Amino acid sequence: MDPIIFRIPGTNFALHWYGLMMAGGIILAGYIAEWGVRRYGEKPERIWDLMIWAVPTGVVGARLWYVLNDILGGGTYFTDHPASILKTWEGGLHFYGAVLGGALGGLIYIRRHKLDMRLFLDAAAPALLIAQAVVRPANFINQELYGQPTTLPWGISIDAAHRISPWTNMLLYPVKTTRFHPTFAYEILWNLLAAGVLAWLTLQFTKKIKPGSVFAGWLVLEGVGRELIEFFRPDQPRIPGTDISITRIAAGIMVIVGIVILLVKYEIIRVPFLKPGSDSYKIAPAQKEEKKA
Repeated sequence: MDPIIFRIPGTNFALHWYGLMMAGGIILAGYIAEWGVRRYGEKPERIWDLMIWAVPTGVVGARLWYVLNDILGGGTYFTDHPASILKTWEGGLHFYGAVLGGALGGLIYIRRHKLDMRLFLDAAAPALLIAQAVVRPANFINQELYGQPTTLPWGISIDAAHRISPWTNMLLYPVKTTRFHPTFAYEILWNLLAAGVLAWLTLQFTKKIKPGSVFAGWLVLEGVGRELIEFFRPDQPRIPGTDISITRIAAGIMVIVGIVILLVKYEIIRVPFLKPGSDSYKIAPAQKEEKKA
């Protein structure tokens, strides 16, 4: 399947499946987060205002993380061709960078309007997982993010042009008979499962869920899932001299941070520089006035 849906003749403009699916994932995530924001008692329209800030900064963050990840892993392409850093249309975005960049943009909006950051983080948690799942099929179309060769019945074929070392030898790994782990599919399944778990916990234990704990659960589930997926991601840059990917370290930190936040919030442990916080969200004054009316 061609990664390009169509190209305008005489120009460099082309619509890619990846871009279309990413746009779809962002929009769907907005509607899911809108549901969460409404459920927590805040004006649902705020999520779309927030996204005006979060989406552009998320794209910048996704690109910067990808570039730094490549450089720290020993890559020289971006240091040799620095102008290519701006060429996002050539591919190269990283989800973790998108989350950090988007969170920064969202934080600017939230502070300007004196909103509760925990509320929006909790609303965004399942939305992020679903958005990831929506975008991942584009990796199949692009023939990327696959794993090692496998004999399992769901293994996929990868063309010679999209092979990475050491599977570029077509004599040892013939195109017709060699199949690879569909790593992107594993991530789709994990993301959907994790989103379902978060949604179920939120609905089942509404009165017991403390502000910020849904997002902390996302940190844990996203981190654990990525740690598992990284076993099937030979394409990820490694720390020079090791077999440990930089993404795996980030995922491990996410798991630890998420667990600590949960333990502190439910007062199972005490950490001097962390407080459990209030047991209710802070709703913007304008929303309170509307409720009274």
